[in-house]
Amino acid sequence: MDRIQLFKFISEQKTAFIASVNEHGYPVIRAMLAPRKIDGNDIYFSTNTSSNKVKQFANNDKACVYFYKRGRFKYQGVSVIGEMQICTDQATKDMIWKFGDSLFYKQGVTDPDYCVLKFTCKSAEYYCDFKVEKIEL
Repeated sequence: MDRIQLFKFISEQKTAFIASVNEHGYPVIRAMLAPRKIDGNDIYFSTNTSSNKVKQFANNDKACVYFYKRGRFKYQGVSVIGEMQICTDQATKDMIWKFGDSLFYKQGVTDPDYCVLKFTCKSAEYYCDFKVEKIEL
């Protein structure tokens, strides 16, 4: 799998699993909705500023994001490592805002509890058919 195929695969998935590191040094994994935007090696997610993951990324920006596709006879997965940046600037929030987000953020795109997680990919591993393939980004 090359870089173009990797990001195409990521863009087709509906769920992402994001790992952060808690205050005790342990990984914490949570499911997230699909990325809002992919731009080069950057993947953007929306989330609540008050969430534990935002606090964890503020203390340690190391992150891993996992995407998978489970077919009837084939399982594919991509584990991507990199750094997570917390974006609270209005331009970035405006960039990924979608109709319907006000259900989660009552004050709209300017809600202080709405922020963007910008994940910058460094490397990836693709798994399929009992084989692992490393992808440098």
